[in-house]
Amino acid sequence: MQPQIILLKEGTDTSQGKPQLVSNINACQSIVDAVRTTLGPRGMDKLIVDSKGKATISNDGATIMKLLDIVHPAAKTLVDIAKSQDAEVGDGTTSVVLLAGEFLKQLKPFVEEGVHPRIIIKAVRKALNLCVAQINELAFKIEKHDTEKHRALLEKCAATALNSKLIHQQKEFFSKMVVDSVTTLDVLLPLNMIGIKKVTGGALEDSMLVEGVAFKKTFAYAGFEMQPKSYDNVKIALLNIELELKAERDNAEVRVDNVAEYQKVVDAEWQILYDKLAKIHQSGAQVVLSKLPIGDVATQYFADRDMFCAGRVPEEDLKRTLKACGGAVMTTVQDISDKVLGTCAHFEERQIGSERFNLFQGCPNAKTCTIILRGGAEQFLEETERSLHDAIMIVRRTIRNDSVVAGGGAIEMELSKMLRNYSRTIAGKEQLLIGAMAKALEIIPRQLCDNAGFDATNILNKLRQKHAQGCQWYGVDIMKEHIADNFEAFVWEPSVIKINALTAACEATCMILSVDETIKSPKSGAGEAPQPPMGRGMGRPF
Repeated sequence: MQPQIILLKEGTDTSQGKPQLVSNINACQSIVDAVRTTLGPRGMDKLIVDSKGKATISNDGATIMKLLDIVHPAAKTLVDIAKSQDAEVGDGTTSVVLLAGEFLKQLKPFVEEGVHPRIIIKAVRKALNLCVAQINELAFKIEKHDTEKHRALLEKCAATALNSKLIHQQKEFFSKMVVDSVTTLDVLLPLNMIGIKKVTGGALEDSMLVEGVAFKKTFAYAGFEMQPKSYDNVKIALLNIELELKAERDNAEVRVDNVAEYQKVVDAEWQILYDKLAKIHQSGAQVVLSKLPIGDVATQYFADRDMFCAGRVPEEDLKRTLKACGGAVMTTVQDISDKVLGTCAHFEERQIGSERFNLFQGCPNAKTCTIILRGGAEQFLEETERSLHDAIMIVRRTIRNDSVVAGGGAIEMELSKMLRNYSRTIAGKEQLLIGAMAKALEIIPRQLCDNAGFDATNILNKLRQKHAQGCQWYGVDIMKEHIADNFEAFVWEPSVIKINALTAACEATCMILSVDETIKSPKSGAGEAPQPPMGRGMGRPF
């Protein structure tokens, strides 16, 4: 009679071995199917409604993955690689999920036949190294010293990123705007220095780029309408001070024995406020921005002296104003001098759609800019913002890593050919595994065809033939339902996207393949009996 050994808490779910691995792969497949159709210029959009009933329409792989709220532990790795691709490069989030899913799909038969996962992982790593080396060899380097060429190239990359988005009709217009916005930034290209403001109404073409800062008119008090709304060569005071009468503390106590004493207390408080306002006026500032509220007394005071003020300015807008106009954010009014005041050539408050905006233009150190987006529905504007974010990230990456490859499935076909040729030169299991990886890379051009409703088999055959003849940049031509030299057609992507996507997809594949057991602890308290409700105790009888 051997006693039964219980090692894990009752109710713990353990599943292990080959079936577990296959089930993990299947879970990843279902995630891939969710984003599969969003790839490429003819991709479809997804409408996701969260638990609060907010609807999001998106084509961006990472956004969809975040909103899907996935609970399967193995499938979560795919969400993570989509997020990492979004954070690192900004675009290619759908591709990375597709590649990882396809690698797993092609390697699944080997797992089922009993090939050890470690051997498969070794082959995947080898294939990845070969691919990265090949991309670096094929990538086309850009000469930065020729500014016009460099700018044209950045616009091509931005247009390629916008091709698959909702706003692809206006990609010419927006790719110029994106390149303009990134080139105004300083060397480090900080993303938070590009503000994107959304104003519903108007047409997409009414969107504009302000080289400087623009933000919505903040909450205004009485006297606001009497202030001038436009200045030239203006001095700007940036404050972090509350300019209104403070409410007394509830538990403070001041004992006075006559009315005159009380009046003194009140006067002192007003005097403090008026002193502050006088000092700001003397400093010569014409526009006063503060992070904290500016009350109605102050607003009226500034209006009488032809000054403009805005309180409760969001912190990021204040920081961007500081970056563009110079100066410093002051927390006291004692020593406001010209040194700490910002300047700009033109300030105005302008009506944009149904909102009023404060615009600062002609800033001396304009290392920041604001894109004001116009458009119909709110969801549409949000999706436009996400699309522009991708394009902005791409342009930033292209400026930093100055090499590009052809998109539209061209580079994947070339890598697939290279891996297939390599697999024929080696013996053993690796040959089959690397051959499977080569087949998996074809998913990108295949999916581009499927999403556009083309005959994928026919187009892939033509592509294989072209690549075998040495035409390395041939990819899918969506417009003509045929194949084309995508390098000539200016479908360009920074090579860093492809390297990042392949690396992340291979990492995820290896990670999922190396898991052979899942142990899921039960929720705490699941094993215990629920407590009976509390009794009434010894109170008055009913």
